[in-house]
Amino acid sequence: MELHYIRDKESYKRMTTEELRSAYMLSDLFGSDEMTLHYIDIDRTIVGSAVPVKDTLTLSSADELRAEYFAERREIGVVNIGGSGSISVDGETFDLDKLDCLYIGRGSRVIEFSSADVNRPAKFYLMSYPAHTTYPTRMIGQKEAEVLELGSDSECNKRTLYKLICPGVAESCQIVMGITLLADGNVWNTMPPHTHDRRSEVYMYFDCDPSTRVFHFMGEPAETRHLVLQNGDATISPSWSVHAGSGTSNYSFIWCMGGENQDFADMDFIEMERLK
Repeated sequence: MELHYIRDKESYKRMTTEELRSAYMLSDLFGSDEMTLHYIDIDRTIVGSAVPVKDTLTLSSADELRAEYFAERREIGVVNIGGSGSISVDGETFDLDKLDCLYIGRGSRVIEFSSADVNRPAKFYLMSYPAHTTYPTRMIGQKEAEVLELGSDSECNKRTLYKLICPGVAESCQIVMGITLLADGNVWNTMPPHTHDRRSEVYMYFDCDPSTRVFHFMGEPAETRHLVLQNGDATISPSWSVHAGSGTSNYSFIWCMGGENQDFADMDFIEMERLK
């Protein structure tokens, strides 16, 4: 597990491009037959992935957690962005197709990931936060999600948002997690942007053609910076940072939040005239 200490809102203003990328980007996810985990000090976030090809991968604890097993004091949200696969939680097996989600409750001891087809392996993206109580482990498919149709072609931001782990869909202690899919010909995931001082957020961009890029905007409204991301890259948004993106083509991304509350609409929108 790799440990990350996020820089403060003054330091980022003086960073080089490579320093910004090192501080706020995760770009080594989804290695074949690998479990990858990043521990971020903000909100005790863990971002990770499991890509089982020939082998079954087991989610184990790490020294940073000081726990007997990974979910001893944590909850986990998992979304599959690859081929069909399964997750076994304490002997109960959940089969996940692409874009299916699994919420794993605190206290789950043995968590194993496997693929149905070695030629088209599953790609499990996971997020984890500390949990103060236990909610049931359950699977959430797209048909069970709360769906929002947002934006318009004229604004280049027509998109479908699937709320997967949130109050009213699947209960959790902290995790609020979902997927946004941009329609063909649309490139903005949101504008004007917003912040939410009560929680941090991670975006992970996927289903991007290798030749395309997403320009992700971050920073304070009057001191914005950008990161150039490609397929499978994730970016960390502290509570003080805006988060918005525009691509060279349409794309998809998984968003996940943890912190003070779980109200999806708890956003502090930034007026366009404040952006610099």
